[in-house]
Amino acid sequence: METIVLGIGETLVRDDRQWASWANWLGVPPHTLGALVGAAVAQGREPTDALRILRPDMDVEEAYRARAAAGRGEHLDESDLYQDVRPALGELRAAGIRVVVAGNGTVRAGELLRALDLPADLVVTSDEWGVRKPDPEFFARVAEVADAAPEATLYVGDHPAHDLFPAAAAGMRTAHLRRGPYGHWWAEHPDVVETVDFRVDALTELVGLVGSPDPGGTAAPDASADEQPKVVRRGTLRSVR
Repeated sequence: METIVLGIGETLVRDDRQWASWANWLGVPPHTLGALVGAAVAQGREPTDALRILRPDMDVEEAYRARAAAGRGEHLDESDLYQDVRPALGELRAAGIRVVVAGNGTVRAGELLRALDLPADLVVTSDEWGVRKPDPEFFARVAEVADAAPEATLYVGDHPAHDLFPAAAAGMRTAHLRRGPYGHWWAEHPDVVETVDFRVDALTELVGLVGSPDPGGTAAPDASADEQPKVVRRGTLRSVR
């Protein structure tokens, strides 16, 4: 691999603060919203569907703007990063790997992430590009900034339908990070096992994959880009193909 691209939410950044803030805004206990987010994940739905369960008529984007206007908008600092982020990214760059952070997020999230001065060559969000995962155009932009051939680019993420399937369809190699609700719940889904090249439990494992065609027991055979996700146990993964 020449370039490793990482998503943001539940890959680099813990989502605890985000959901606790939404719970506070809606006036419900954090564990209530957390349980509803978990239910959405288990059903293969978007986590923001949990907000609409509590407030069926909610316009999430409008509510986001209202929170920001009230001084309760996005916040991100060092405590929101998983502990393995800086060591892992630093090791990758020391190994001569280009490190790119590219995931769904607002313009504000991009500004906050860059202010943390992560050991990365580029940090960019979907709103800054004007296209969100899992849109193929997002991964076309990833391929542009990777500065490497798709087969020499590894996309790392927790969300099968937003990260792994579209990155694989774009010809990139993929690593499933077993972290966060999506990363854990869908880890053993046959479509995930068949699609990904690597499965890791921590970002610090990535440097050991550099130049490795098969990490010995954590790699999975490639799946056809034309194959639709199958309906199996643990619900249905959203098709993004």
